[in-house]
Amino acid sequence: MLGALIVAAPAVPAASARDTINWDKIDLAAERRAIENYQKYDQLLQNVGWKLVRGNAEFCDRVIPGTGLQLQDMASYGSPEIARRALGLSGDFAVQTVAKGSPADLSGNFPSNREIVRLAGTNPNDWESQGPFDWQRLARVHDLIDASVQGYDAIQFDFHDNYVSVIASVPVCASRFELMGEGQKAVADGNRVVIGIEFPAFQYEEAEFAGLVAHELAHNLLGHTAWLDRNKRKRRNIRRTEREADRLIPWLLANAGYDPRGGKRFFEKWGPGGDGGLFRNRSHDGWDERAEFIEAEIPQIEALIASEGKADWRTHFRREVDPDQGL
Repeated sequence: MLGALIVAAPAVPAASARDTINWDKIDLAAERRAIENYQKYDQLLQNVGWKLVRGNAEFCDRVIPGTGLQLQDMASYGSPEIARRALGLSGDFAVQTVAKGSPADLSGNFPSNREIVRLAGTNPNDWESQGPFDWQRLARVHDLIDASVQGYDAIQFDFHDNYVSVIASVPVCASRFELMGEGQKAVADGNRVVIGIEFPAFQYEEAEFAGLVAHELAHNLLGHTAWLDRNKRKRRNIRRTEREADRLIPWLLANAGYDPRGGKRFFEKWGPGGDGGLFRNRSHDGWDERAEFIEAEIPQIEALIASEGKADWRTHFRREVDPDQGL
């Protein structure tokens, strides 16, 4: 299951607060455009993330059923009542994105902002919102979807217009992808890849943006968070995990159908101006070195694809760290 939209924002105001909204001063069309602009960036992230986790599922240690569907909860917005009116919803839950090529996308039934009133027999609107900045309810909804498709079962969604859609699931590497509403950070925590909407790579070619996403995903797939928890976040340990994540980028890209040199081009484009920010410190190699490490993996990847049709990194990738032990 791909990323839950975890946008920190106030929850639904009390009735007295809603009654004080001066609707004459609210530009609902502008509010909808703002939501749709956010969804545009999120859509790109989910499309790329899906290709990476789907294309590499054969080699991941943790594989789960995925549908490619991501929902949104009005309680995640700054003013849920305004968001409801801007999107024309009566309740709180609607489609956020569907990853291109996923089961949800191929069904044709999940356009953005289509209202959902029930999933797997449950109406999430019945779940109480926990107050301001409530992201937990949406996470709980995505957890329910994940639980409902265990064993690769199908799941039923009921829409507000009384239409019903049943979608299946397919194997994907276990990771969610989330878009932050501000900032230029890109991080991974073992279960999620989180990228800020202002990260410059959103404006790059897709294969180059995919290089950034693949780097963060590599941390999750290679178990780096747990390894650093066990072995401490010393500078040398972080450097090893960062280098290993860089080196896995072209493997992940190749299996997802991208040019494996997309990661190299990402560093060449981003590095000269951004290397002093997110990535560049003494726990990371320089951007030019990182590009060279990626390039060095390409011959083996291309040979494997030519002979086997895939880049089996589970078997052939050289680890920098022992995933089970310290070094």
